[in-house]
Amino acid sequence: MNKDEVWTRTLSDTYFPLSAKCARPETFKGSLQSWRLGNLGLSEMNCDGVKYIRTRSHFTNEQESSLLITIPHKSDVCFQQGARDTSCSPGSFLVERGDLPYEFSHGQANKLWVLKVPTASVRSRLGATDRLGALTFDASSGVGSYFLGSVRNTIESIELIGDAAREMAGQHLLDLLCLSMRSDNRILDSTASTIRAAHLQRAEQFIRDNLANPNLNSQVVAESCGISLRYLQRLFAENDHSVVGYIRDKRLTRCHEMLRMVNNTSTMAQIAHKWGFYDQAQFCKHYRARFGCTPTDTRKQTRLEAMARS
Repeated sequence: MNKDEVWTRTLSDTYFPLSAKCARPETFKGSLQSWRLGNLGLSEMNCDGVKYIRTRSHFTNEQESSLLITIPHKSDVCFQQGARDTSCSPGSFLVERGDLPYEFSHGQANKLWVLKVPTASVRSRLGATDRLGALTFDASSGVGSYFLGSVRNTIESIELIGDAAREMAGQHLLDLLCLSMRSDNRILDSTASTIRAAHLQRAEQFIRDNLANPNLNSQVVAESCGISLRYLQRLFAENDHSVVGYIRDKRLTRCHEMLRMVNNTSTMAQIAHKWGFYDQAQFCKHYRARFGCTPTDTRKQTRLEAMARS
């Protein structure tokens, strides 16, 4: 097996299937450390120049999509996905969609931190992820800088903390990541008029920020956004949603996240109650409709997967 094949297998096992082409195969050197942070993956990579290619054949059979958040340290990385061709410099981070083909490369030795994040988890906090692919975000100040600092602290402390703390660190990094991206106008829906898009985005974000509020309903959302209930319902209907259905969907995603945390000791009822489900039977019904299995099945499968990895 040549170095391209070895590095391809290493990266594919850590992230998802792709192909690697080393710039100088005869002298290529690379190392990769990776850790589980609950639903997230975190890794530190040091390697010589390389190009990664992900084609449709790589993700034809994947059930759940992921985003890779790449943070370069030594030099720029180049990335092409869809119609976007961009570069990312140290002090910034790059978003890569795993459900679309792409090319990623750096011509010289580099050090990269990479977060693998479930797309659904970002969507439940940030909204649509379609426009995130190949976007670069400045992380030299503000929340972005805090996010990078938290990634650094996590890596430096990772061997000193247990699995439960790692899960909590993963949730913290996920929340900071989404917070650092959410104010960027590039992720707004450009297919709607500016005013209507802004109203819908504000309403959706209010919902995502208040999912744990037991009093969250259509009227509360409308009043908080300064629009009428009728107008709010029309905005969601134009996007093939209902307000109630949108709230339920995002709450189910948060419940699913918690059930996928191996070290979470909350009962099924406590998780459902935390995210606004007070009828256990209705919760299980909606959960099965959304994920194709019961909450109990999800928890059992997660623990089996954890045992297989250990």
